[in-house]
Amino acid sequence: MRIFIAMLATETNTFAPFPTSKAGFEDFLGILRDGSTGRAKDGAMGVFRTRAEADGHEVIESISTFAQPSGRVVDTVYEELRDMIIADLRDAGPVDMILLALHGAMAAQSYDDCEGDILRRVRELAPRAVIGAELDPHCHLTREMVTKADCLILAKEYPHIDFNERAHELYDICSRCAAGEVRPVAALVDTRIVGFYPTFDAPMRDIVDALHEAEAQPGILSASIVHGFPWADVADVGTRVLVYGDGNGARAAAVAEDFAQQLFTLRHTLAPDLPTIAESLDRARQLDGHVVLADFADNPGGGAASDSTFMLHALIETAARDAVVGAIWDPIAVQTCADAGVGAELNLRFGGKAGPFSGQPVDARVTVVRIEEDYSSPGLTFPQRMGRTAWIHLAGIDVILSSIRAQVISPDLFTGLGISLHDKRLSVIKSQAHYQAAFRPICDHSWAFASPGTMNTDFANIAYSRRDRRYFPFVDDPWSLYGRPAADIHHAPSLTFSR
Repeated sequence: MRIFIAMLATETNTFAPFPTSKAGFEDFLGILRDGSTGRAKDGAMGVFRTRAEADGHEVIESISTFAQPSGRVVDTVYEELRDMIIADLRDAGPVDMILLALHGAMAAQSYDDCEGDILRRVRELAPRAVIGAELDPHCHLTREMVTKADCLILAKEYPHIDFNERAHELYDICSRCAAGEVRPVAALVDTRIVGFYPTFDAPMRDIVDALHEAEAQPGILSASIVHGFPWADVADVGTRVLVYGDGNGARAAAVAEDFAQQLFTLRHTLAPDLPTIAESLDRARQLDGHVVLADFADNPGGGAASDSTFMLHALIETAARDAVVGAIWDPIAVQTCADAGVGAELNLRFGGKAGPFSGQPVDARVTVVRIEEDYSSPGLTFPQRMGRTAWIHLAGIDVILSSIRAQVISPDLFTGLGISLHDKRLSVIKSQAHYQAAFRPICDHSWAFASPGTMNTDFANIAYSRRDRRYFPFVDDPWSLYGRPAADIHHAPSLTFSR
């Protein structure tokens, strides 16, 4: 077979204070053409290529690129990157299978559903090819996406520790579809919930385990829960269930509707209830050992600026000691520290620059401990560039300043610069859930806290203008008011042609 692969992904927070530019893609991963080398080789693209070559297939590779989440993608940037993929596919000639690594929550200035747009254009060029895409569960699963792809596979875990496993799953199902061994039929259910669901703990842990059990049932190819990305003002934002049956839409619909019922029954239990900054610090003072606090609302992995100072001001005001904070995005402050040099003591203003949700800048006497010119920290599937990075110290608190926004995924952000966490009482990180996989084993307590920020968890009052208001928690019981949602059934589009 001839297999075409490509990656174009970002997660769009339409409430973020700045757009996603071409530099966002260039700085985070680059716009790569050979995923067999470099940082993209460890993700889905690497899985697609390795599996295809091992099976003796020809691989035609287009671009691989990803941008740190922020606001809507500039139209010209999205169109340029999309058109690179489309041009490469057109130039490739006939292909048998197309595998795409997307996100599912990319929105541009004039496009609410970038992935649907991509899949529609790909389908128009290759109507008989089997088309599959791997998605992030924080996507907006639109009808356009489902009807234009033969198979969509989402990560089940949050933190997303299973992207590579799901890429293997996508390859397997699409290969079997191309060989005529299976006939995917999609069942999609809109739960009418807007929510947020880490999966390490019950009850979501039990639901994810049940997804795997469902996939072991006869006739079920795949089962996924679409968490949705609440911080996007698009019509399809919200929690959905996607199940693929093998030629049996009724069976897939029954499984999808059962999971939708489970989520709806647990909707109040699953709703986030985060402590405030003051509550978190008070609780931390009463605990022994190392405490990790995640600044949920200022997570750059969800499009926030990563320069808010609310917690840092509280630490300074309470004379906290043995604490570390990172990473605050402030290229100007980093430049100032680099110009002063390692060992310099200076009065520095940092943080609090991007907008009202950033808080007031911190003005403090600091010591420059270390400067790294092009620092990287671990990401979900490949390292995250942080650019020139500074470690500064002020009155018992170590702070990391970065020139490129990056969510904190691993303690290596700190230890890679030489900061020991063994003697720290408190680590404050710009993250919301992805930190758990690596931080839980090295800390005694951890939780996310609420602060002013771009990622507001008051889902009943997010200022949506494009999504209707028939959802929980804006309405407590939308099923009673508007009817129990039924599954929409969609057959694999490539199978409408004789194979």
